[in-house]
Amino acid sequence: MRLGDLTPTVDERPDGTVILRAVQPLEDYPRVLTDRLAYWARQAPDRTLLAWNRGPRPHESESGSRSFERLTYAAALEKVRCLGQALLDCCLSADRPLAILSGNSVEHLLLALAAQHVGVPYAPISPAYSLVSTDFTALKHVIGLLSPGLVFASDRTRFARALDAAVGPDVEVVLGESASDVRQSGSSRWKMRSFESMLSTVATSDVDRRHKSIAPDAVAKILFTSGSTGTPKGVINTHRMICSNQQAILQTLPFLGDEPPVLVDWLPWHHTFGGNHNVGIVVYNGGSLYLDEGRPMPGAFDESVRNLRAVAPTVYLNVPKGYEELVRALRRDPALAATFFGRVQVLFYAAAGLSQHVADELQEIALATCGERLVLVTGLGSTETAPMAICRPWESELSSAIGLPVPGVEAKLVPLGRLRHGLRRGAPERWSAIEEAGGKLEIRVRGPNVTPGYWRQDALTRDAFDDEGFYCMGDAARPVDPRDVSKGLVFDGRIKEDFKLSTGTGVSVGRWRARILTHFAPYVRDAVIAGHDRDEVGMLVVPDIDACRTLCPDLPTSAPVSAVIGHSGVRSCLHALLATFAAGATGSATRLGRAILLEEPPSLDAGEITDKGSLNQRAILDRRRTLVDDLYVNQPPPHVITLNEPAHEC
Repeated sequence: MRLGDLTPTVDERPDGTVILRAVQPLEDYPRVLTDRLAYWARQAPDRTLLAWNRGPRPHESESGSRSFERLTYAAALEKVRCLGQALLDCCLSADRPLAILSGNSVEHLLLALAAQHVGVPYAPISPAYSLVSTDFTALKHVIGLLSPGLVFASDRTRFARALDAAVGPDVEVVLGESASDVRQSGSSRWKMRSFESMLSTVATSDVDRRHKSIAPDAVAKILFTSGSTGTPKGVINTHRMICSNQQAILQTLPFLGDEPPVLVDWLPWHHTFGGNHNVGIVVYNGGSLYLDEGRPMPGAFDESVRNLRAVAPTVYLNVPKGYEELVRALRRDPALAATFFGRVQVLFYAAAGLSQHVADELQEIALATCGERLVLVTGLGSTETAPMAICRPWESELSSAIGLPVPGVEAKLVPLGRLRHGLRRGAPERWSAIEEAGGKLEIRVRGPNVTPGYWRQDALTRDAFDDEGFYCMGDAARPVDPRDVSKGLVFDGRIKEDFKLSTGTGVSVGRWRARILTHFAPYVRDAVIAGHDRDEVGMLVVPDIDACRTLCPDLPTSAPVSAVIGHSGVRSCLHALLATFAAGATGSATRLGRAILLEEPPSLDAGEITDKGSLNQRAILDRRRTLVDDLYVNQPPPHVITLNEPAHEC
């Protein structure tokens, strides 16, 4: 298996700023992603591009065999050209783009590729804006920014309320239902048509002319962020961003070009990880994508397990929450582990830091199953970087190590803390000085994969870049080895999540979370760090209920979560771990004094979990403000675990 060389050049400036660039240059890349679709339609016309389950599956056996519907590369290109003509006939443009309200599906993929093929900007919008929201505020905001000329929804029944609330009567609506179902739906305030009728459009030479006229820096798609810090903002993704990033990924992970990759993937296409990174890897390298209807949550991961029993991926990509569920499933089912590790080459995680104990367990299972460790690849990117900007294509003992800039990307590390004067430029002590001053190295990036800005939001665009044109990611890093930055970087948290205690001492949330997940494993799945303007740090704990049940064997397996987290065995163990954690504290900023085990898990519907599966720290602290207050009252209520309780052993 070939992995890329990201050896960097290191440019250190007198003010402490460091610029990192890959020595390996970025090679040529296509103008539009569908050029690769056309290439593979010629080279491997019968190869599966997309496979999916549809409807009830009584034919599935205990062995895990499944029957998939399939879309080949040749069929996909033909349908993309027909749909491209239909989009042109609708007179869509940058002023009247396409909006897709539904989740991952064959219709979604074909419409997305068709829009790119003929140069029509499109926006895949989080289905939660339509199906979870009750007031549709976010959807109205997004539709207002876009002013779409065409809106796609999988079916009218599920999306009717959202369409009524946010889509005007002058906008045509395309439904995934059959043409007869659309006709039978009766009168409507919109002009409606079926996806089926669009597919019947005959492609003309206009499709080829429009495709050839697409400029690399034209808008390909608009991706809306989740809006965790405000209303959603539309990140412009150009054709150059998408294609240059796929070439950078291929040079970083060149094994993708040696064998067509096979993915089993659930990640949503309205997010850059699923829609740009993973779909792009498949199309760019002639691979096959099996749609996974599962989700990285207890119970919802069962569908993922069924798919992984039926299809062995060559590369597996997921968020850390997905790997936590995968470890549980692999531990329970050695046959699943044998299938999963049968041909997988790389495990890739992103969107949040992977807990060290989860990474260690994955390697233990791999060793036991196939006799060797696997490479755990990760990196750092964002919606604004298409997404890969920094990658670690090598094995590391640190799951938080994110690597180095990929070809074509410059990373600018800006010290946010005050540096001591008189240090020799380039000396390793300079990095120590940053640490001692409580500062961080802010990551900023520049390259062909970086967005030109936000859709129709000029003020946001101006604020996102520094005076040299580097995009300010809002993330922090530190070198793995202070003496040699070329050994890579370690993620050091989101700058905006950090806060100060009442003493004025700064708290780095990213570092706290990493330490907590390691120290409290396996009983803590995740943690939200509290303490802004308080005297000490506290945490809201997302417990691992399965692990916690082992601490209370007297409870029946059907005991509710409330009984588990309130059990004396669980409380005693968590108290003991709090005490050992506090024993290593050197001051208020490193002392964890109190915790609450959450009975109600973080809610995706309430915005406490992002579409990526990671925790939204700010949303949880806001929604559970009463619990945060409970942490800090003079006489804490019984559900608060504090260091002042009698000592226990775990």
